[in-house]
Amino acid sequence: MGQQEKVATSLAGTVSEEISASLTAVDAELARRYPGDPGTRQPVHTVYVPGDVFEPGTLRSWGDQALGALDEHAPDAASFAAVLGIPEELAGPVHDRVRAKLEREPVEDLRIDFEDGYGPRPDAEEDAAAARAARLVSEAYANGTAAPYMGIRMKCMEAGVRDRGIRTTDVFLTGLMEAGGLPDGLVLTLPKVTYPEQVTAFVRLLEAFEKAHGLDAGRLGFEIQIETSQSILAADGTAAVARMIDAAEGRATGLHYGTFDYSACVGVSAAYQASDHPAADHAKAVMQVAAAGTGVRVSDGSTNVLPVGPTARVHEAWRLHYGLTRRALARAYYQGWDMHPGHLPTRYAAVYAFYREGLEPAAARLAAYVAKAGGDVMDEPATAKALSGYLLRGIDCGALDTAEVARLTGLTRADLDAFASPRRGDLTVTAP
Repeated sequence: MGQQEKVATSLAGTVSEEISASLTAVDAELARRYPGDPGTRQPVHTVYVPGDVFEPGTLRSWGDQALGALDEHAPDAASFAAVLGIPEELAGPVHDRVRAKLEREPVEDLRIDFEDGYGPRPDAEEDAAAARAARLVSEAYANGTAAPYMGIRMKCMEAGVRDRGIRTTDVFLTGLMEAGGLPDGLVLTLPKVTYPEQVTAFVRLLEAFEKAHGLDAGRLGFEIQIETSQSILAADGTAAVARMIDAAEGRATGLHYGTFDYSACVGVSAAYQASDHPAADHAKAVMQVAAAGTGVRVSDGSTNVLPVGPTARVHEAWRLHYGLTRRALARAYYQGWDMHPGHLPTRYAAVYAFYREGLEPAAARLAAYVAKAGGDVMDEPATAKALSGYLLRGIDCGALDTAEVARLTGLTRADLDAFASPRRGDLTVTAP
C-alpha cells in the first residue's frame, strides 16, 4: 500500500461544531422545503370530463373509442408506426403495448370538471352533479373500475365563483366520506390561481373539512393550475408560483399548465396557442425550477386539435399530438392533458417509444455505474438517480417490464427505488 501518510489538522473541533450549530435552521428549512420526489407513481396524463357527462362507463368508453380509432385509421403496427415515424424495430412492441394499455387501463388520471368544461349552472343542478360525481367515484373504486387517480376540478377562488367552488368541493368530499371515505387516488385541482393568498384560502378550506371529519391534518392535497401570467411573475417581480407552493403548506402535489388560458392571458392569438409556443416554454420553465426538489410535479397542457374526421385529418392530428408529447417528455414534463379519446393512442405511443428506445442505453449506464465499470460516459450519483427515475417511470406506465429492466441492470425494483430517491426506497409500488 506504500507509506502511510501523516494526517494533521489546524482547527479545533469546536469550529466544526459551531458551524453546524449555525446551520441548524438552514438544514431544517432545506428538509422542509425540498423533501424530494414523493416516490409515488405520476400519471402520464390527465383526462377532463365535464361533471354532467361523466358516467360509470366513461373510462371504458374512452378506451373503446381509442381502440376503434386505431382499428379504423391505423389497423396494424406497421401503419401506426408509419403515421408517427416510429422506428421499425419499435413498431411492434409499441403498438402491442398501446393496445394492451387501452384494453386494461385506458385512463390513468381522470378529473371530473366543474369549471370551464362544465360552466355556470343553477346551484341545485351543480349540487346534484357534485353529489353524483362523489357517488360514481366511490362506486368505481369499490368495484375496481376506477382510474388510478380520480377527482374533481372545482371553480376557482376568484370572487365571482368562489362560493360555488367552495360548495362543490364540500358536496363532493362529503359525498365521498358518506360513501365510505376518501380514496387513496383522490386528486383535487384548483384552477386559475393568480395570488398565493388564493392557495392559502384553499388550504384553510381543506383544513376545515379535515377537522369536521376527524381526518389527519394534511390528508387532502391538491394541484395548482397555472393559467395566468400573474402566477408566473408577480407584480413585485418575484416568481409567484414559488410563493404558491409555499402557501400550500405541503399540500401541493402538482403544477398544471393551462395552455389556452395562459396563452390568451399573454395575448397569443388563437391560431398560435399551443404548448410549444415560446410563452408556454417560458411559463413551464419557471414552474419547473420553482417545483424542483419540492415534491411538487409539473404537468404540460393539451392540444385542442382533435383527431376526428377523415383518415388524413386524423393522421395529421395524431402526428401533432405525438410530436408535442415527445417534446414534453424530452423537457422532463412527464404528464399532460388529453381532451379526446382519439388522443390516447398517440399519448401512449409517444410515452412508450420514449422509454423503450432509451431502455438499453439507460440500463447499461446504470449497470456500469453500479459496477463502477466506467464506459464512455462518466456518471455521477445525480445521473444514477435520473437513470433510475427514467426506468421507474417506464415501468409504472407500462412501457417497460420489471423483469426486462432487472435483466439488463441486475437491479430489483427496490434497488431502483433506492437509487431514485431515499423516500422511494421505503415504498412498495406495484407496476400496472
